[in-house]
Amino acid sequence: MSTPSWLRQRERGSAWLMRIMTVVALRRGRAAARLLLYPICAYFLLFSQGARIASQRYLERVRGNRVGWKSVFAHYHRFAETILDRVSILAGRDSHLAYDVKGVDELQAALDEGHGCLLFGAHFGSFEVLRSLGATHSPARVRVLMHEANASKLNATLRAVNGTPSRDIIALGRPETMLEVRDAVRAGEIVGLLADRAVADDRRVMCEFLEGSAPFPQGPFVLASLLRTPIVLFSAICDGNGKYRVRFERFDTGDDRTPAGIASQVQRYASWLERKCRADPYNWFNFYDFFATVERA
Repeated sequence: MSTPSWLRQRERGSAWLMRIMTVVALRRGRAAARLLLYPICAYFLLFSQGARIASQRYLERVRGNRVGWKSVFAHYHRFAETILDRVSILAGRDSHLAYDVKGVDELQAALDEGHGCLLFGAHFGSFEVLRSLGATHSPARVRVLMHEANASKLNATLRAVNGTPSRDIIALGRPETMLEVRDAVRAGEIVGLLADRAVADDRRVMCEFLEGSAPFPQGPFVLASLLRTPIVLFSAICDGNGKYRVRFERFDTGDDRTPAGIASQVQRYASWLERKCRADPYNWFNFYDFFATVERA
């Protein structure tokens, strides 16, 4: 199985941006950090050719027409805003953030079944908002399942802003990972993960997505099937200036746990994500060729 494009790409940009935002926001305040977003986005627009091309091609797909540098800049800026808000959340300085939350009843209904639940998001909007809401408003403990390298980066950032690594992260890529997930859901906890990117050796399903075909991982849905755990879809759409629309939506897995049934679930997840992208295109944050395995043009 080939290594996914996002793992082959060295995603230094977001880590570099996080470090800058951490220093400026914590030392000079949010207003100064917001002003800094403009020159930072201009820098990336000029010098991050691969990400710029990926952004432009994505926006043209989702809009159905040609787009110019202004649209790409707006895409970068929305991503940078979520990075700044992430720093605020990790530092515990997020009282200015405003959340419009809907669908909590669907999340609670899944938890009421007594087995915890899996919360599937995507690289769309801010998944970090889940950590903020989980700490203050969640009906159950929230754990986050993430790629081991990203878990290490997040813990390093946490140590930088408040000196404490997170105990709510479950790192992928270790022999005990799935056991930790199993134990968490059996304890009635919520385990959140981003289900739109495959990890190495993960089987993928080619799905119809944004007028083309793109590979989506089936691993998250296989996991839910093995654990017989409910799935709830999560999105936190950034509207700018610290405002988010948070949505929880129950995902019907059905009773078909065959490979064809799993593939159908993956396609329905991809269709859900497509609808999200078309409604709020600037909230998509996969700055690489998402269609690389099937398109090279």
